[in-house]
Amino acid sequence: MNRPIIPRSPLRKNGKNNNGSFIRDITALCEQLQLPNSVKDAAIGLNSPFPLRISKSFLEQIERGNPNDPLLLQVLPQTLENSKVEGFSDDPVGDLSNSVTPGVIHKYRNRVLLTVTGACAIHCRYCFRRNFPYNSENPKRDNWDSAINYIHQHSEIEEVILSGGDPLMLELENLSELVQQIEQIHHIKRLRIHSRIPIVAPERVNEQMLTWFDKVSLPVVMVLHSNHPNELSTEVESVLNRLSQRGVRLLNQSVLLKGVNDSAETLAKLSNRLFDIGVQPYYLNLLDRAHGSAHFEVSAKHTQEIAAALQTLLPGYLMPKIVRDQGKSSGKVVLCLESL
Repeated sequence: MNRPIIPRSPLRKNGKNNNGSFIRDITALCEQLQLPNSVKDAAIGLNSPFPLRISKSFLEQIERGNPNDPLLLQVLPQTLENSKVEGFSDDPVGDLSNSVTPGVIHKYRNRVLLTVTGACAIHCRYCFRRNFPYNSENPKRDNWDSAINYIHQHSEIEEVILSGGDPLMLELENLSELVQQIEQIHHIKRLRIHSRIPIVAPERVNEQMLTWFDKVSLPVVMVLHSNHPNELSTEVESVLNRLSQRGVRLLNQSVLLKGVNDSAETLAKLSNRLFDIGVQPYYLNLLDRAHGSAHFEVSAKHTQEIAAALQTLLPGYLMPKIVRDQGKSSGKVVLCLESL
C-alpha cells in the first residue's frame, strides 16, 4: 500500500518558540542547557521535516553543559540524520502495509493497534514513526467510526492497543469517548496503552486522568518507554505509583541506542530501578531502521556482548526480552544470543 508521506512542520531555526510546556527552538534549548555553539550549529544544519520538541519535564533531567548526556542525545537534532543509509526506510516496521483502514494497523491476529494521534511530548530522534503520514492515517476524522466498525467485524480481536504519537496527548474527553466505544465491543478483553507521557511529562497524568482510569471497565496495560535510569525522577515514580494504585499494569520497553544505553551496566540499573518503582521490564528493542536514525544503531557484535553481560547482572524476571521488529506481517521476534 503506497501512501504519500505528509511532512511535519520544519525545524525552527530562528526565534523563540517556547510556549507552553515544550521547547521547540534549538537556540533556547542550548541556552537553557548551557551547550556549546557547535551543538546549535549542527542542529541548525539539519534538513529534516521532523522538528525539535522536548517537554520541560524531560529537559530538567538533562545534565547542564554536557553535549553527550544520554537523555539529550535522544532528542537533539543532528546533521547525522541527513545520511541516507542502505536498509533504512520510511516505514521500517510495515505499519502501512498492515493498515486496514485509516489509523488501524492489524499485524497480529488477536490484537489491533490504533494510531490515535501524531502528537508526542518529545520527539525522539530514533522514532520509527518519524515519517509516518499521521494526517492521512487519522482514525478520528470520522469520529472513530471506521476503526470501531473494523474491530466490531473481527471477533478474533481481543486486545486494542492505543498508540501514536502518544495517546495520552489526546484531550481526555476525546480519549474517554474512544475508550467508551471500545468497551462496548463484547469480544475485547484488554486495553493496552503505549505511552511515554508518565516518563517525559508526568504532570499530564493529573487527578482528572487518574480518576478516568478508575472508570475504565477493561483491564488496562500501560507499556511505558524508558531508555535510561536518569529518566526515572521522583515525579515519575509518584505518577507510576498512582497509576498502579488504579490497577493499571505497568510494563516498560526500551530501545537499544548507541551512546545512550549501550552498556549492560546501564540497562541493568534501568531494570532494577523500574522494578523498584513497580514496573516490569518487558522489551529491549533493537533499533527499528527508520531513515534518519542510523547513527543510533548498535553493532551485532556489541549487542551480543551486552546481552551476554546483562544475563549475568540480572535475575531472569528482570531481564527484558531482546526483540527485533521484522516488519510486514511477522512483527516482533524474540532473539536469542546466537541470532543477534
